[in-house]
Amino acid sequence: MTVELTMAAWVLVLAFVQILLFDFARTSQYGMKWNTSARDGQMPALSAGAERLQRAQANLFETLPLFLGAVLIAHLADIHTPMTALGAQIYLGARVLYVPLYAFGVPQIRSLVWIAGIVGLGMVAAPVLMASTPFS
Repeated sequence: MTVELTMAAWVLVLAFVQILLFDFARTSQYGMKWNTSARDGQMPALSAGAERLQRAQANLFETLPLFLGAVLIAHLADIHTPMTALGAQIYLGARVLYVPLYAFGVPQIRSLVWIAGIVGLGMVAAPVLMASTPFS
């Protein structure tokens, strides 16, 4: 398996972990009875920590399809370069660092880590886009 596909698999693991982190935070606030109910009715606002975990998860889910698409297109087009491999590693590393930074409310550094993840995504996508020729 290529480095890019391996990183994609680990990003999916991270996505599942983020789902669990938010669910645990929400259930610890609302209780198991709520969690196993139909969840009808209005609930009080989530705690700040649970809301940050929810936003971190949503943030990953915004770029995850783009990353997976870039990795899959690169794989299908047999585009595996040091740049795509490093980009995939940077994306995963940044996304892993992003979770605790967001969960603990660390400003500025969190944004820099997000930018690093976008750069990593771009490093995977750029060789794919440069290899394609529109309208051919």
